Amino acid sequence: MTQTVTTTAQVARLHGAISRVIKGKDEAIQLALVALVARGHVLIEDVPGVGKTTLAQALARSFNCTFHRIQFTSDLLPSDLIGTSVFNQAAQQFEFKPGPIFANFILADEINRTTPKTQSALLEAMNEAQVTVENRTCRLPQPFLVIATQNPIEHHGTYPLPESQLDRFLLRIRMGYPAREKEKEIMRNHGAADPLSQLEPLMDAADVVALQEAAAGVHTEESLLDYALEVVERTRRHEQLSLGVSPRGSVMLRRAAQALALLQGRDFCLPDDFKRLIVPVFAHRVVLNSRYVSTQKKSAHAEAILNEIAESTSVPL
Repeated sequence: MTQTVTTTAQVARLHGAISRVIKGKDEAIQLALVALVARGHVLIEDVPGVGKTTLAQALARSFNCTFHRIQFTSDLLPSDLIGTSVFNQAAQQFEFKPGPIFANFILADEINRTTPKTQSALLEAMNEAQVTVENRTCRLPQPFLVIATQNPIEHHGTYPLPESQLDRFLLRIRMGYPAREKEKEIMRNHGAADPLSQLEPLMDAADVVALQEAAAGVHTEESLLDYALEVVERTRRHEQLSLGVSPRGSVMLRRAAQALALLQGRDFCLPDDFKRLIVPVFAHRVVLNSRYVSTQKKSAHAEAILNEIAESTSVPL
């Protein structure tokens, strides 16, 4: 009980600090914290100018951890991310110079503006928390979180992320436009002191790792696992989906539900924890059958299908 009370207080302080930077986006902030505690990675997708990069920076600055921002462009190379070996004249040998991927928090800004070859350089890092360079494997620091932002694929100059890479992200967050009053507040405060610069670290790396370990121990009833698997199997049988949720997606949903329960001060999961996370955890993992894609955006169509599946699947009592 003491652990959950402490966690609730920590999360409340974190959420409050970040919400002073990102106005009116409580759901997006909480989902980002869920990903961090669940040892997952975040994909923030929306149109330019709605605060994707600001959310990522606010989250990273709230922790006393290393942070690197990488601006993805069409000419970015894998070695620009991972690093490369450089010959040391004095020592007469090659030395590995680590790239910006070696940090606790990585902001992969506009990830879909770089080529698939460079995108794929992140796969091993995101899945195994390590990178391999010239037959040498290097572990990445812990905690390790990739926060990627991307513009909708309908925009010019973008390279859609392949399914194998999308599957590495724990969840996808949509920012959306702020409410009228919140946007008015943003306009009113524009030009004043940058709220990002006023953020102070509230936790360090050891605190994050402790939260992650605590989340892994949150109790999950067998009936909740059966509920999650029923939803997953329905995505695989749905006539409008050519690719359903993978086993990795099933595991990710459970981990996200455990993290959400912990962040809400519980050491056990509820059905609502799973149901609430179905769309953000699964929507980017399914592929629509081309016969059913109309003028509606593919992502919105996928979310509608998942909502329908979630509502029609019996929730355990």
